[in-house]
Amino acid sequence: MFIEHARKSTAEGDVAAYLEEEEGAWGFVPDYAGCFTARPEVARAWRRLNLTIREGMDRRDYELASIAVARARRSTYCTVAHSSFLRDVCGDEESLRLIHANPTGHSLAPRDAAIFRYATKIAVDPSAVTEEDVEELRAQGLSDGDIADVAYAASARLFFTAVLDALGAQADAATAARFDPAMLAGMVVGRAPLSSPSPPGS
Repeated sequence: MFIEHARKSTAEGDVAAYLEEEEGAWGFVPDYAGCFTARPEVARAWRRLNLTIREGMDRRDYELASIAVARARRSTYCTVAHSSFLRDVCGDEESLRLIHANPTGHSLAPRDAAIFRYATKIAVDPSAVTEEDVEELRAQGLSDGDIADVAYAASARLFFTAVLDALGAQADAATAARFDPAMLAGMVVGRAPLSSPSPPGS
């Protein structure tokens, strides 16, 4: 982490409450929490927005869009985390392996590949998105509401990846350890993960 941040062992008041929330969600205090101890209300506002987006759309679509953005923005943190969710929450190890073999997402099923391409384009240059890109998604059976959801998910992920990398957060060792070394190596698209779990009180 590039900035000084509060630690759970010494945090007080709302900052302590925020770190407890993060620990309760993950089972440990994630490294990214240090990015928000200066202003926990920002983390909570982003969490509310993100959950609103995620809970209103297909979870696989959300994870595919998140992985596409994370890879395009070279966010190891979000690539590892959302690859874990795609496999462990959505039960879709096959898509994870297809992305590992071809990180462009082109090897995915046509509908999934279209989502991956669209989210990637949003991450790289949203002004380059064309009506033809949207028509491709419609052709794969997505409604205009579904397409908007993918745009929301991708755009929200841009904020989080930027904050984490700009402030020096590293993917958590506990999350990285869920993958075999070869699979993990393909997810290290930017900053390396932490090499060991965060100690208690961090």
